[in-house]
Amino acid sequence: MPERNIEFGKYGARGLKGHEAVARQLDDLASYIATPVTARRGLLARLHYLTRSDHARAAARAAGLTVTDRTLRAWLDGARSPSRANLERIERAYRRVRRENVARYLLARLNREGRGTRVEIHPVNQSQVDRPRQRVVEFRTLNVRRWDRIVAAWAAGDDQELDNAWVDQVIDLGSQWGQYEYVTNVGFAA
Repeated sequence: MPERNIEFGKYGARGLKGHEAVARQLDDLASYIATPVTARRGLLARLHYLTRSDHARAAARAAGLTVTDRTLRAWLDGARSPSRANLERIERAYRRVRRENVARYLLARLNREGRGTRVEIHPVNQSQVDRPRQRVVEFRTLNVRRWDRIVAAWAAGDDQELDNAWVDQVIDLGSQWGQYEYVTNVGFAA
């Protein structure tokens, strides 16, 4: 695409890809368990979430948590502690299952029966860019009405599809949409 940045940050601008900021905001809306998985309380909360039903257990296995039921019981009872690699698998599986469970709810809230959700786009930080190279990029708002592809890509963890879906929405900003490929923050509520 002609507006895609090839050498972002060459002159000192700082920011992150717009789709990464959207994923971070969706993660905040998903309200994960705050206690880290390394703490006993956080581990138990995640294990209970992943084992509360047959459907949850199947989703956890599909997400990569492939330990035996005996091992799960030992972790829940406190007889054994998971290794660091298993803690990472538990966290990854928990986040993936949580995303899948919350996606339908978030989609309904964000689409709001076709009315959409107002999104605030904060431009890149140019404080480290020399004055002659700075460009005028202002704060923008955009009403996104079709969140289906964005939320589906976020729930699946597909960064490339999330990027494409986000760019399809940002194009509505007009000829300046390429200036908002990298941003400081993207904010919205559901």
